[in-house]
This record gives sequence, structure tokens and C-alpha cells, in this order.
Amino acid sequence: MEQSNRIAVIGGTGKAGRYLVKQLINQGFSLKVLLRNPDKLDMNDPLVEKVTGDVRNYESVCSLIEGCSAVISTLGQPKGEAPLFTVAAENIIRAMNALHIQRYIMITGLTLNAPGDRKSFRTRLLSRIMKLSFPAVIADKQGEFARVSQSGLEWTVVRLPLIEQTERSGPVHISLTDCPGKKISTTDLAGFLISQLKDEQYIGQAPFLAN
Repeated sequence: MEQSNRIAVIGGTGKAGRYLVKQLINQGFSLKVLLRNPDKLDMNDPLVEKVTGDVRNYESVCSLIEGCSAVISTLGQPKGEAPLFTVAAENIIRAMNALHIQRYIMITGLTLNAPGDRKSFRTRLLSRIMKLSFPAVIADKQGEFARVSQSGLEWTVVRLPLIEQTERSGPVHISLTDCPGKKISTTDLAGFLISQLKDEQYIGQAPFLAN
């Protein structure tokens, strides 16, 4: 049920999130951004409402998404903190169901496994390295996906290689089985995430995205 043209953004101060927020504003969306530290989002735009809170707190998530038509998460793992993705997913799903909001779009890494994958040797090798380097985070990301994929929401989980912070844009390749490139620009990523607000092709899917 579409309630407004307002989008709830989680992770809006990260390297992907900042480009997403900028493009949403440029395209005329109003948005609410969840921030542990509001000063980290250095902008005062009438289209942006800053919501102080933490994604690990259910009341904060409810306050963020109330009155929105969709939620986009570019949430990253804070350095030195315990993995937060599973608890974040549980709060987001619970709040979206309570407020009757269906569309949920989020990003994750190429390490994530999903039904139907046919990953290449290179992708499997990179995944193995990540699992060995960050076992707790990778396990938590898989737990997040399990909860989102079973949530009953209209979800899309976008799997990514290295994220390159750049204003440049290039050809974008999408695959449901394997990562089609080594990196994705933040500009193209933001554009794709916004396109999914209206595009129903990848609802209930976990596409890989790369330049």
C-alpha cells in the first residue's frame, strides 16, 4: 500500500548511502534518514528529515519508516562493533509489517548465497576469503537474508562486488546467478536502487550488480 512519495533510508551516511541520498533528492523524493549521529549527514534540505536513532532499536525503526512508502538500506558494519544485520532485519521487518509497508530494498556483498546461484571460481574464491577474514559478519549477513527472504515483504537484495565511490557512470550488468564484474560505481548503484522502487522484476530476488 503506497502511503506517500517518501522513502526511508538506512545507512545514509555510508559510501553507498551518501550517493543514494543525493540521487533521491535530485529526483524529487522526500526522505527520512536514520542517523545515530545527525551531524554526520551534512545537509539541510527541506526534502530530508533526519531521524535520530539506531537500527538495532525497534522504536527507532518505527519512527523512521512511519509515513513512508518504501525502505532502502545501504547499512554497513560499524568498525569494532558486534554484527548487527540480523537484529536490524528483525526490527525492519517487524516495523514494516506493523505499519503495512511492503517494499524493502537492501544491499549486501557477493559472498551471500541464494537459491539458484552458479558462482564462478573467482566469486567463490572471493567469498571464501571474506568468510575467513570476517566469519561472524558473513554469518550474520546470511542470517539477515534468511529473515528477509522469509518475511513476506516485497524485497530485493542487491549483491555487490567492490563499491567504487565515483560520480562516473558506466554500463551496468545484472545476474541472478553470479557476479558479472569486479566493481560497481556508487552512482550506478544509487540509480539502480531507486529504479527498484517502481521496477517489479527483481521482487523476491537477489540480483548481482556490477559495471
